[in-house]
Amino acid sequence: MTERPMPPEQPERPSWWIFRGTGRPLPPDERDRRWPPPPPWRTFDGGPDLPPPPSDGQEAQRRLGSGATKQLTTEHLSVINAALHLRRPLLVTGGPGSGKSSLAYLIARELGLGRVLRWPITSRTTMRSGLYEYDAIGRAQAVVESGAGPAADRSVPPIGDFVHLGPLGTALLPRARPRVLLVDELDKSDYDLPNDLLTILEDGEFDLPELVRVRNLEPEAMVYTADRGEMAPIRDGIVRVHEFPIIVVTSNGEREFPAAFLRRCVRLDVPEPDTEALVDLVAAHFPEGDGQHRRIVEQFVARRRQGMLAADQLLNATYLVTSGALDGVGADQADLLAAIWRRLDPTANLG
Repeated sequence: MTERPMPPEQPERPSWWIFRGTGRPLPPDERDRRWPPPPPWRTFDGGPDLPPPPSDGQEAQRRLGSGATKQLTTEHLSVINAALHLRRPLLVTGGPGSGKSSLAYLIARELGLGRVLRWPITSRTTMRSGLYEYDAIGRAQAVVESGAGPAADRSVPPIGDFVHLGPLGTALLPRARPRVLLVDELDKSDYDLPNDLLTILEDGEFDLPELVRVRNLEPEAMVYTADRGEMAPIRDGIVRVHEFPIIVVTSNGEREFPAAFLRRCVRLDVPEPDTEALVDLVAAHFPEGDGQHRRIVEQFVARRRQGMLAADQLLNATYLVTSGALDGVGADQADLLAAIWRRLDPTANLG
C-alpha cells in the first residue's frame, strides 16, 4: 500500500528532522540550535568562514510558488534528513516533472541557506567546468597590453581577476552553514564524470594550480564566484570546505551509475505525483485560482495515462485557462490543451 503524504500543517514530526518539508522558512536561531553535528569522517576544517551567501531573490518563488508540497511522504523526508545529517549527496531519481529539481529550492528556502547553486549537466560537462575556469588568454593579453619592464608588473591585473569559480567550486567555499548545490540531470553526463567527482565528494577540497604557482607572490587571491558579481578570497590556491554543501543530484533514470559513486550518496526515488500532489502544486503557483484547479488536474492525469507528461505542462495549461487567455476559444480549447500536453515519451505519436 502506498504511503500517503504527510499534510504540511502536521505539527508532530520526528525531532531529528531539521528539514520538515513545510515550505515555511525556519527561523535562523532555531535552525542554528537544531543543526546536527557532522559525523567525524565528514568534518572539514576550511576557513575562515565567508559571510552568508546572497538570497535567492525570486528564483525560489518562480520554481516553488508560495505553498508547501504534499508530494513528500514521511519516508521521503526521513531520507532527505538522513542525507543532511550524514553530509552526503542526495541522489534523486524520477521522471520529468516529478519535482526532483524543486527539492533543492525547497531545502534552501526552508533552511534559509541563500541562493541555490545550479550545475546543469550535459554530455560535454567536465568536472573542471564545475570547479573553476581560468582565462589564460585574457591574462596573457593583459600582460602584453601592460608593456614590458618592472612597471608592467604593477599594472597587470591580479591573477584572481582571471579565475571564475563554477557552481561546484563555489559550493565548496568555507561557510558556517552549507550552500545548496543542484547537480541537474547527472545521467546525461559523460560516462567518466561520476567517477571524477569521487575525490571531491570525499575530500571537500581542490587546488587551483594557477594560483598555487604564484602563492609566494600572491598568497591570497580574490576570485569571482558563481554568485553573479561576488568575489571570494582563496588562500595558497586551495579551496577547502567547512560545512559540506547540501548536494541534490537529479537523474531521470536513463543510466546506471558506478557503485563507487552510489555508495557515497543517499538515494531517493520520487514517484510520479498523484492527483492531490498536482492540485497542491497548481494551488502553490495560482493561489488566487477560481476553483478550476482540480478539473484541469483531473484532465491532465487522464491524459497522462496515455503517455509521459511533465508537471510544467500542467502549469502552462493552468495559466492559459485561469488567466482568461482562452476565453471565447470554445470547442477549440480541448485541441489546444492536447497540443500543450503532447507526450514526452519516445514512443509518442508526434504526427
